Amino acid sequence: MPAAMASPAEAPRASKCPYLVVRDPDSVRDVLHRPADFSPANALVAVTPLEGPALRVLQRAGFALPPVLASNDTGTHGGIRKVVAGFFTPATVAAMEPRIRELAREAAADAAGQLARSGHADLVQTVAAFPPAVVMLELLGLPVRDLAALKRWGLDSMELFWGWPGPERQLELASSAAEFYVWLRRLVADSVTAPGRNLFKSLAGHGLSRTEICSLGYFLLIAGQETTTQLISTTLFRLLEGAAPVGWRETASKAGARSVVRHVLATESSVPTWRRVTAHDTDLGGGRLPAGTEILLELSGNQITAGTEPKSAPPQEEAGRGLSTGLVFGSGIHRCLGAKLAELEAAVIIQETAAALPGIQLRDHEPEWIRLLSFQAPRTVRVMNPPG
Repeated sequence: MPAAMASPAEAPRASKCPYLVVRDPDSVRDVLHRPADFSPANALVAVTPLEGPALRVLQRAGFALPPVLASNDTGTHGGIRKVVAGFFTPATVAAMEPRIRELAREAAADAAGQLARSGHADLVQTVAAFPPAVVMLELLGLPVRDLAALKRWGLDSMELFWGWPGPERQLELASSAAEFYVWLRRLVADSVTAPGRNLFKSLAGHGLSRTEICSLGYFLLIAGQETTTQLISTTLFRLLEGAAPVGWRETASKAGARSVVRHVLATESSVPTWRRVTAHDTDLGGGRLPAGTEILLELSGNQITAGTEPKSAPPQEEAGRGLSTGLVFGSGIHRCLGAKLAELEAAVIIQETAAALPGIQLRDHEPEWIRLLSFQAPRTVRVMNPPG
């Protein structure tokens, strides 16, 4: 077995996870830059196969997710990506900073108000959850509505597609996903005829069907905001428990906030892994892989694959892990289009929260964590005013 890889990882609450784990950064980059050999076709496939009752719930809602963007390995990918990229240009992202800062200050003020009234607050709900959702919808030209439901749908869909739910939990999650899909289908129908510019209207103009637009929108409206919420949540938690390379007070500066966000991205990103599958027999890291090999790429430090295998990586791999954000958002033709936006949002929200809440302390040092195959973050970051 090549040194760049490890044997399949053990998934929590599940039997053997059928992925070959690739950890070496050079090998990960090699996979991402060879889409003809390593297809993204499995990127959005449910980790746990859905059983009959859950499938029937989805079928009744007309739920369909044809490959459009992240899992698209056909020649149509480039044109579709170009349309979406038009909403994430560097100039567009930079122009959003005042709005992000406004939302961050409002959220931090809400957290301060809760602390003043009760002496404690959850920073996930008060500052991390909703600004990324508002920013994403506004950036795409879509109406800002049903935010609480959107957050719930996002977490449920992540668990449905990247978790290990049993039959009963699958049914609950499938009902949530179906509800989200029906909502999204109405949003797409409204958007393609709405005045002005919005993503769904642009995709329709490019020739995508309503079903294809729904498929793209389903995961984009989740990934475009929930992963940023999770990045902010992890950063806040590590800062307040004292595990970050800078302190809480230092983070109230732009440089300090940016530094700690980049540190968390490199060491404990909200998206620590991603999947690929070999399209045919091919080589990687000096070894031969048969067609259909399911691969799990480690993009940053994570708790799903970490510790499941003996330390057999070459010295250069161990030395290089956790020091760069170069692969955190992927690489090549499927690199995350919202990378700069996510980093900006996280840094601004962290900075404004630290500035508004200078004396807070962590109340819960052992929160429950989201631990899915490709997503991780604390579910809560509970804080309190200092004693006295």
